[in-house]
Amino acid sequence: MMLKRSFIWAVVAVFAFSCDQFEFGEQYDEMGNLTRDRERIENYLATNPYEYVEKIEDESGTVILIQEESTLNKPSTGSVIYTNYTGRLLDGTIFETTLENVAREHGLFDEEKVYEPDFFVLNSNQRIAGFSYGFRNLRSGSKAVLIIPSPHAYRDRDQGPIPANSVLVFEVDFLGMD
Repeated sequence: MMLKRSFIWAVVAVFAFSCDQFEFGEQYDEMGNLTRDRERIENYLATNPYEYVEKIEDESGTVILIQEESTLNKPSTGSVIYTNYTGRLLDGTIFETTLENVAREHGLFDEEKVYEPDFFVLNSNQRIAGFSYGFRNLRSGSKAVLIIPSPHAYRDRDQGPIPANSVLVFEVDFLGMD
């Protein structure tokens, strides 16, 4: 009887561990999207030149253009990052900002929103992954442009005014960290 139960549990365990080999429904093609987005980012930079002191191409595919470098420390996992930012699509459409004057200028102003620096914990799920990939390469006090490929933003999901599979561009001012 004991041998029969052990055999049944072994069969169940083998089946359970082999289920990850089967794909259910359409799968998100992260590598294909990263490849496509790298080309889109290169084309964007060719037609939208930025002034910067250093260009970093993070292993994630996120491109960081440091416009003003600082000599302060870089953050580490768990650091609380304080930033002002403006987010735009590759076509220049601004979809979000922490700056009231930018919101007013681009018709995004919301009387109920408090316009103040944003904060998030580095390497947490509080913001899109591309924010952490970008900020981990910056020193507190720096200003930069983060160009985030879609797999590290909202992937294949529409997010309000952001269409699915969008590369996002953030102008960030890294105000400080705890």
